[in-house]
Amino acid sequence: MPTRKITDIEEIEGIINKAIVCHIGLVDDKEPYVVPVSFGYERNALYLHGNLKGRKVELIKKNNKVCFEMEVDLELKKAEEVCDWSMKYMSVIGVGRACILKKEEDKIYALNLITKRYAGDKLSFPKPKIDRTLVIKVDIESMTGKQLV
Repeated sequence: MPTRKITDIEEIEGIINKAIVCHIGLVDDKEPYVVPVSFGYERNALYLHGNLKGRKVELIKKNNKVCFEMEVDLELKKAEEVCDWSMKYMSVIGVGRACILKKEEDKIYALNLITKRYAGDKLSFPKPKIDRTLVIKVDIESMTGKQLV
């Protein structure tokens, strides 16, 4: 099954823009911890949201180095022999540093990117909800794409 490395930023962003879920990998002492999240994206940054308390927040506070992965166009490729089965997909994998956004205007900016991705429009965010929402920015240090056809 041929594999193609993707390094062109426009092609990588095409995959990101089609992805529905992003998987974030964090470090919990010596154990990995991966969580699926909804996300927003703009060049060199991912934006995530969630609860103010929980494992994800605690881990980011201990070690803000994260990895992320997303995939699109998944298709199971069957063959006569089960050992010859494969999967067709396009994916993006990267690493970066996470920071918890504190300023209201930064949180609104990020939440607008996230909601625009899923709802198609900017939405209004009542201040009490903003105050109760964790918003994370991941400054992307590197990322590459892969296509398995």
